[in-house]
Amino acid sequence: MSEIKKVVLAYSGGLDTSIIIPWLKENYNNPEIIAVSGNVGQADELEGLEEKALKTGASKLYVEDLTDEMVDEVIIPSMMMGAKYEGYLLGTAFARPIIAKRLVEIAKKEGADAICHGCTGKGNDQIRFELAIKRFAPEMKIIAPWREWDIKSRDEEIDYAEAHNVPLKISRETNYSKDKNLWHLSHEGLDLEDPANEPQYDKPGFLEMSVSPAMAPDEAAYVTIDFEKGWPVAVDGVKMKASDVIRKLNDLGGKNGIGLLDIVENRMTGMKDRGVYETPGGTILYRAHEVLEMITVDKDTKHMKDKLAVDFADLVYNGKWFTPLREALTAFVTDTQKHVTGTVKLKLYKGNIITSGVTSPETLYSEEVVTFGESDYNQNDATGFINLWGLPDTILALRDEGKL
Repeated sequence: MSEIKKVVLAYSGGLDTSIIIPWLKENYNNPEIIAVSGNVGQADELEGLEEKALKTGASKLYVEDLTDEMVDEVIIPSMMMGAKYEGYLLGTAFARPIIAKRLVEIAKKEGADAICHGCTGKGNDQIRFELAIKRFAPEMKIIAPWREWDIKSRDEEIDYAEAHNVPLKISRETNYSKDKNLWHLSHEGLDLEDPANEPQYDKPGFLEMSVSPAMAPDEAAYVTIDFEKGWPVAVDGVKMKASDVIRKLNDLGGKNGIGLLDIVENRMTGMKDRGVYETPGGTILYRAHEVLEMITVDKDTKHMKDKLAVDFADLVYNGKWFTPLREALTAFVTDTQKHVTGTVKLKLYKGNIITSGVTSPETLYSEEVVTFGESDYNQNDATGFINLWGLPDTILALRDEGKL
């Protein structure tokens, strides 16, 4: 430990990373601590962060704006693929590879001896951070205090913070484990650890990005989203970059109770974990993209894409963003989006997303072919098709009847 003279710390200013600074000072022979906060759209959580980091013992704080990088390089390609992990829209997992990559860049720039994170030994984020660090700095020492210290619970963390005069924005009663970025907000811990307990959606202060569907307006809201080659480019006819599309949809979705998810998911470490997620804009964006693909992507490609979406989501969830397979799948999905251009209209009402229309200059939908009215389609063509398609079944039946 005495060889560690300078540590780069992934710093959020939350409970874990707040107490890690004095803990490193005490247990690693007083190294220099360089705090790094990745701005991935957590907004007000960045307020007062520098003062807090310096006051608790860091020598400096980097606040790195990574929002557009996260959106453009990770979120939109994943949305194009339709990647979901057991229904979860991967909010925490999306941010980790981008933050970890920047940690390595700063650690190399500063000549650090180690990179430290505040992830627990039970969760997924330790894996996501460390796989990315190993990809870009394979010989860098990684310090994970939760795997070393004697602290056993979040209550004991608060005790440590109080004993070391570390200011906290939480109390023991509101001590949910949360992760926030532009895409989502997660809630874990406290009463949510028992799956029998209903989340306190209507309790003031529980939800931050959304309202509960019960408290959403009684009048529906409509929104249109334009895509060009799978990429979201406008909301209600107003052109904007992808991160601003998400911001706009977060506002609309949040007001209408969209995007709440309560699941017990399978962590990489083998345990089942209950989490409540708020993903208002992301839920709308995924739906809109799925609706547009219905009329612009051929059947075989869509079905293969749906199969690969599960594998893609596993790679993201499991921390394998910087891998050849993920890069290859991204190249595949980018190619599938060549014709995914058009406009989707959705109706938002008390937690529900209702499709209200879709148009595309690249549509594969032909009303003339599919209509129940008169058309040039020759329905007798189906006879020969069915005979050939069913030929193996016909021969099987004849064998069983002894007629071959």
